[in-house]
Amino acid sequence: MEQFSYVGKDGQFDYDRYRKVQTEGNKAKIGIQWVQEVSIAFLSGYIIGTRGRPSFGLCHGTRGGAEQAWFAKYLGCPVLGTEISDTATQFANTIQWDFHEVKSEWLRSVDFIYSNSWDHSYDPVKLFNSWMSCLKPGGLCLLEHTSGHVNANELDPLGMTLEEMVGLLTDLGAGRWRVREVLRNGPSTAPAGALSAAHVVVEHK
Repeated sequence: MEQFSYVGKDGQFDYDRYRKVQTEGNKAKIGIQWVQEVSIAFLSGYIIGTRGRPSFGLCHGTRGGAEQAWFAKYLGCPVLGTEISDTATQFANTIQWDFHEVKSEWLRSVDFIYSNSWDHSYDPVKLFNSWMSCLKPGGLCLLEHTSGHVNANELDPLGMTLEEMVGLLTDLGAGRWRVREVLRNGPSTAPAGALSAAHVVVEHK
């Protein structure tokens, strides 16, 4: 696992720098749509087949808001997206929010969470504990992994191989959740299948 450090010269975590880098990166890529509808349709079918029709979902780090719109289309339920950048207000069903934090109304109230942006985390332990605290018993967290998620840099500060990701989630679960399976045969979210995508499915107990 690779983790880019936002520690300043004073030895303290520089949150302002983190937020600035993430916001600038978002704005530089605002017109790029990485996730493809075919992938969300595939995952929607998986959610319905596994736990039935959901009533509410969250998508974290959604930039232009396409993910939540497609999930809502295929699942027929409200889906809210989060984005740290102030551009969030430009897109429907998107709030400006740091995905490491949790709104009280989300606790144990969400049927599913989706993200392909977990690699923008400055603290994966805090991140995954926060997300899993939002899920109902039996709720699912679907995390996309591609070769583009392996290496860390200032904009994408967290990098893990698929095996490292499964191992970390398993260790953090400690009886509270489990890695249900890894979906390796679904469609890639990358345009023209440029990257091979897998989806790690984590189930809350």
